[in-house]
Amino acid sequence: MAAASMAGMSSVEIEAPAKLNLSLGVVARREDGFHEIDSLMVAVTLSDTLVVRDRQEAAGSQASPFQLRVRFGGRLATAEGAALARDVPDDDRNLAVRAAKALAAAAGLDRGLEIDLVKRIPSQAGLGGGSSDAAAVLIAANQVWGLQWSLQALVEIAATLGSDIPWFLTGGAGIATGRGEQIEPVEGLPVWPVVIAVPAEGLSTAAVYGGCVPEPAELGRSHTLARVMAAGGFSEALDLMHNTLQAAAVAASPTVERLLQAMRDAGASRPLVTGSGSGCFAFTRTDEEAESLAKKLSAEGWPGVFPGHTAPLSRAWASDSA
Repeated sequence: MAAASMAGMSSVEIEAPAKLNLSLGVVARREDGFHEIDSLMVAVTLSDTLVVRDRQEAAGSQASPFQLRVRFGGRLATAEGAALARDVPDDDRNLAVRAAKALAAAAGLDRGLEIDLVKRIPSQAGLGGGSSDAAAVLIAANQVWGLQWSLQALVEIAATLGSDIPWFLTGGAGIATGRGEQIEPVEGLPVWPVVIAVPAEGLSTAAVYGGCVPEPAELGRSHTLARVMAAGGFSEALDLMHNTLQAAAVAASPTVERLLQAMRDAGASRPLVTGSGSGCFAFTRTDEEAESLAKKLSAEGWPGVFPGHTAPLSRAWASDSA
């Protein structure tokens, strides 16, 4: 692929949304160590914010050309939510930095980035915050460096970094199959109120996947669910939502089961674990119901309660600044 023209923007501010798995069928274990999945995922209004700037170190500088600064915002910046401000490295372990370095290497660029990240999405919660940040950096760096690469070119890089990252490049709703890298965008899903709740305890994705029992019959559920949602069938859609990983997440963390029960007791219909947990979610019919559910859970002392909506996105995530 051609190198950048360098006629890019001086900086780009971009939102990186969390995701929910409305259905997550783990249908088989693969020989390469991954799992075959069938998952309908949607973006939600809970998001991180990144500001990305071009960086070119002077010759001979010992400083890394990729600088990431992290601070916590929203619920994670409060005393109540401090337990959720966890495990966000500011070095090469962070997927956002790895994404930037991968794109620079693929483009043959001797340049770097300054990345300011405001973290509002809890980690180790099945919400995909790290993957979303990485996708956002790919989009922003593509603009800052003036690359003008296609979405497909960015997806190819994303697939080398993590299974969820390609999904975040496709928009606000899509069905993921294979190990998660095969994405089919979905149109026409309604915007529904939702409450996301996250306990203080996080969960390891690898550990939860390792404890799950594949369900081959789940193959195809996501397409059925998407059709029902597009038709406006709220109750029917709730009945179709399912997560193969939920049993393994509950086994790994009794706190997750307590949270699910607390959501039921507060009036939630069919709360579910998202991804590998520990985050859970429940849809409501109205904003008022969502606010009521959120207030009840917060009053019980759950540290991470986030009322919001599903958020269909265009691919034009970024807004540039001079």
